[in-house]
Amino acid sequence: MGLKAGTDAKQIRNRLKYSPTVFEFFTNEDDFTPEGLKRLEYDIQWVKSEATAKIILHHPMRFKGEFTELVAPSKKFPELHNFIYQTTEDLLQFAFDYDIQTLVHGSYARRTQFFIDMYPNLSTARKEVFAQLDELAEWGQEHIMFENSISPIFYYGNEDEENDILKHNYRLAFDTSHCFIKCQGSNELLKRALKHLKSNVVHYHLVDSMGKTHDSLTLGQGKIDWKMVLPLLNPAATSIYEINLANQEDAKEQVESHYFLTELYKKISDDLTIMPKNR
Repeated sequence: MGLKAGTDAKQIRNRLKYSPTVFEFFTNEDDFTPEGLKRLEYDIQWVKSEATAKIILHHPMRFKGEFTELVAPSKKFPELHNFIYQTTEDLLQFAFDYDIQTLVHGSYARRTQFFIDMYPNLSTARKEVFAQLDELAEWGQEHIMFENSISPIFYYGNEDEENDILKHNYRLAFDTSHCFIKCQGSNELLKRALKHLKSNVVHYHLVDSMGKTHDSLTLGQGKIDWKMVLPLLNPAATSIYEINLANQEDAKEQVESHYFLTELYKKISDDLTIMPKNR
């Protein structure tokens, strides 16, 4: 069971009662003050001692209300650029010290086009982002991974885009809902992307979706074909359920997603057991 929480003690305590085998911290701007970093380090030690050593630190999504987009031109947004790099360095320091992982978004979506429009064209913007990802990959080595979005930059669901990503041999985080939405709700395209990127994926965000908007649904409530997805996951990768919660202090929807997938796995296994052998 892979669960996600912020650095709030009530959230962490709630997740720990389920004895997760993977734990992902969703960090925010406040976690990078001197006091915040001390708290985060304590939380890492807490989870590691009581539950699991498989810990992922999710890079903060926003800085002063703005998305932490690598595509944001550094000359026009120096404070944002510096925050992205400093916080990545902070998380990687923990990752190396505690032998855990740092997750950085290659892109987001909601403001990406705003930044892309500041470049001569999309190709130039993409080159800038990949240059930064190359630098961060060099920094993080085996302790960093990059997650897909639904923006025109760094997404899964298009073979040419995926081939460009694979050329860099990045360690990848695969968000199923992001890919499904980018594929406009096509399970066939999601299947192809899962197979194509499988060997480079080190972590999954297992999330359901209707395939139209960023809805982050409990597994089984959307249109993703999980019976198709399960056999295509890299067994060496970790995973968590990144589901919208009604109450951040209660992992109910994440846990329900795990039970759904566990039951589906049992059913698939049972079906395979009773299938007649080829003669």
